[in-house]
Amino acid sequence: MAYTGAVKVGGPADVHELTDLMISKVAVGPMDNNAYLLRCRATDEQLLIDAAAEPHTLLSLIGDSGIASVVTTHRHGDHWGALAEVVAATGARTYAGRYDAEGIPVPTDVPVDDGDTITVGRVRLTARHLVGHTPGSIALVYDDPHGHAHVFTGDCLFPGGVGNTHRDPEAFASLLGDVETKLFGQLPDETWVYPGHGADTTLGAERPHLAEWRERGW
Repeated sequence: MAYTGAVKVGGPADVHELTDLMISKVAVGPMDNNAYLLRCRATDEQLLIDAAAEPHTLLSLIGDSGIASVVTTHRHGDHWGALAEVVAATGARTYAGRYDAEGIPVPTDVPVDDGDTITVGRVRLTARHLVGHTPGSIALVYDDPHGHAHVFTGDCLFPGGVGNTHRDPEAFASLLGDVETKLFGQLPDETWVYPGHGADTTLGAERPHLAEWRERGW
């Protein structure tokens, strides 16, 4: 079946099969968090984005081959609730944005800055530092050489708007500015967006609404 990105807590993962990368999306926990397991098809190395909750679900998804690394998109507790258990079970390296690492109780092995590369097997992901939802939120961009780009946005971009900035005008302006400059300004409309909660979208679906978001202030 074609990938839709529609998942629910307690339900199966949905798998997006790309030429070089397999992306498995699963929903976990009381806040319907999305976790993404990336597997390099050439080497079978795996990387998990956001060990959010339900370690048993995530470890079952990971399987016997384990994971090399876990990337935490930002410091909010619903995105690292299962991190300690997953790391203990797999020995995975931990990555997080440099300015959010101190807010994550599991030590960050590799602090991440804007433009840094994170690899899973032969696949390269580029980190984008997006300030506003938290000080150190990161998105991960996979520029697929066989197709369009894919971006894992954590809580910085969703269908219908940017992430919650708690009605702080400065934080909102920062987040929208970073999202406009580093995502919309550099990636094509076909770019697939995998957010930290809920349904997927594309940059093309959201781009016409940027001015509307700026006007409404959230």
